[in-house]
Amino acid sequence: QVQLVESGGGLVQPGGSLRLSCAASGTIFSINAMGWYRQTPGKQRELVAEMPSVGSTNYADSVKGRFTISRDNAKNTVYLQMNSLKPEDTAVYYCNAVVRPRSWSTPFNYWGQGTQVTVSS
Repeated sequence: QVQLVESGGGLVQPGGSLRLSCAASGTIFSINAMGWYRQTPGKQRELVAEMPSVGSTNYADSVKGRFTISRDNAKNTVYLQMNSLKPEDTAVYYCNAVVRPRSWSTPFNYWGQGTQVTVSS
């Protein structure tokens, strides 16, 4: 079993910054990709940023130039640095990881429990 534990959400004023962290633990052979999604009430969960183990990162157009995703592969941890935050960034942010628990496993999609980010004055 794999667990994703997020931290770093909270309340911030417009223009401020927050840094989210997500650590994966449990039975992990390899992690293909890690990323962040967000969801607001009544809307579908949307991709914010993702970082595969190989290849380039991918950002939603709405966060390009403001958010930066990074990974510490030794710690199985992904970060999301969020700068110049806007009220429309308010959402529950979910960590995602595509994990192979064993060398013979097919990749599984895992989600964190979500962390609330509120941008408001």
